[in-house]
Amino acid sequence: MIETAYRGGAVTVRQILMFGDPALRAVAEPVRDFDRELRGLVKSLTATLRAGAGRAGLAAPQLGVPLRVVVYAYEGKAGHLVNPRLELSERRVTADEACLSAPGVWWPLERAYMVTARGRDMFGKPVVVRGLGVLARVLQHEVDHLDGVLFSDHLDEDERARFLAAAAPSG
Repeated sequence: MIETAYRGGAVTVRQILMFGDPALRAVAEPVRDFDRELRGLVKSLTATLRAGAGRAGLAAPQLGVPLRVVVYAYEGKAGHLVNPRLELSERRVTADEACLSAPGVWWPLERAYMVTARGRDMFGKPVVVRGLGVLARVLQHEVDHLDGVLFSDHLDEDERARFLAAAAPSG
């Protein structure tokens, strides 16, 4: 059983965990039950994603739920994937990337330019999403969260240290 903000049809925006929270390092479990609780989780993820400007993707572990579920919304393409698997193109591009778990910090990172994501929807039906450019980056970033990987893990040691210093809460 998972805890979601879904109660009697009401969906609430949830708190996003910040860098440093150990829950972000846990490998998420595959979803086995495509039930009401899963649908509530997808709805809470979607509401939380839409609650702020400039948000493009969110993974269940960022809400403290260790399940393999992501939501995305970018340039008119929006949806969710349960138990996603990615096929990456060989073409790579470097662009600035950010994370809702480290708000306000953007960092250049190389990623595959094109992704084919295969998974299921909240009802268990097969889903295929093809993303180019930013959408491909979003899908890779969110699936990394399912594996306990933060995007700063892709940086070399010096860049990671600079990123973590910039991402550290001030005060």
